[in-house]
Amino acid sequence: MNRLVIAAPASGSGKTTVATGLMAALRRTGSRVAPFKVGPDYIDPGYHSLATGRPGRNLDPVMVGEHRVPGLFAHGSKGCDIAVVEGVMGLFDGRIDTAGLGSTAHVAKLIGAPVLFVVDARGQSRSLAALLHGFRGYDPTVRLGGVILNQVGSERHEQVLRSACDEVGLDVLGVLPRDPQFSLPSRHLGLVTAAEHGAEAVAAVDAIAAAVAKHVDLDGVRRLASVPAMAVAAWEPQVERVPSEPVVAVAGGAAFTFGYAEHVEVLKAAGAAVAVLDPLHDEELPEGTAGLVLPGGFPEQHAEALSANAPLRAAVARFARSGAPVHAECGGLLYLARSLDGHPMCGVIDAEGFMTPKLTLGYRDAVASAGSPLHAPGSRVTGHEFHRTQLSTPHSDPPAWQWRGVDSRPVAEGFAFGGVHASYLHTHPAGDPEAVARFVRACHPFVAGVADGTVLV
Repeated sequence: MNRLVIAAPASGSGKTTVATGLMAALRRTGSRVAPFKVGPDYIDPGYHSLATGRPGRNLDPVMVGEHRVPGLFAHGSKGCDIAVVEGVMGLFDGRIDTAGLGSTAHVAKLIGAPVLFVVDARGQSRSLAALLHGFRGYDPTVRLGGVILNQVGSERHEQVLRSACDEVGLDVLGVLPRDPQFSLPSRHLGLVTAAEHGAEAVAAVDAIAAAVAKHVDLDGVRRLASVPAMAVAAWEPQVERVPSEPVVAVAGGAAFTFGYAEHVEVLKAAGAAVAVLDPLHDEELPEGTAGLVLPGGFPEQHAEALSANAPLRAAVARFARSGAPVHAECGGLLYLARSLDGHPMCGVIDAEGFMTPKLTLGYRDAVASAGSPLHAPGSRVTGHEFHRTQLSTPHSDPPAWQWRGVDSRPVAEGFAFGGVHASYLHTHPAGDPEAVARFVRACHPFVAGVADGTVLV
């Protein structure tokens, strides 16, 4: 598999713009492009999917374990000619207080991919040579194979920057001029999701693709990406299948876009019939629903519309009260609350949600405090929090999770009662596919026609 990683010295350098534009430009020359994002991000993969016509996928050694990353990469690359992996933050930035665990450099080494380095050239001159020399020499096992100069101000500026790259022996494979149209819309947690941006997102990707096709040496990029194949088996969701084929409704649409492609794949592998539900528009749960998944997203941006759909809110509340399995993460947790920024929600959880100026962000090593359709008590996971909202009541008793905070004090978070497991913590199904299979098994007694009350465990 031809492959390369798009990295940068720091956040804000233009990785997403370059990676998305490069994916789209390569696709338009006839290449089948596999898109990936390093880390737990949900937003960038939506734009990658627009650019390539394939599911955007994540490669996160912290969430899934580094041993699974090559297999997940091979799984997502099936049937493609080239894989483009967008990095996270700066090249060597990984989980805090580790030696770069989960960094772009870490993933590049795990999949044997060269790095195409994107540099924001504003304010840069010959000192660019020192910056590139430092990044290339910091870890010589990471192959820095070329540079794309972003935000270049003039022809003279370009000449000076090219000379700096020549000094350290790195090829310049692209020069993008300063232009406000080469960007994607942003908000408090990053970019506006592609699903919300709609036709404007498509237009933005088209503009970026045209710029990359004009200003980047695509043949040079292909040569850089041409590396020896890896001998690795593609990841497959190996879980026991439930024969009853329970219908699992998975919320989607503009309000619930934070999900991993592997989640649906594991649900199906475990025997579920997956039905997509849009809480902004659908007034009923899909026929025969035996389990409900409410992923994350930006419900705070759609609180009024979600609240206005009273029939579905009532249906979700009835479903949860029946004891059927409900798995809610972050945005889904807020949807289950009594209210969100004053707008009535489903009322399954006795708490009110509201926006705050504080960003809660980071990986968590969590232990399940209570049994649920997903986890047995004492189960351990590594997940990720990413939100600016809070709940008036942060957890049930017992909570869904407990972990150690930065000051080593115990933190209790989330709700686990009846068939409900709701939490701010995002988890990756490839890191624990058995939890997804356990959820599908818990749906079995709620399948229409299953009259004996058998519970599969």
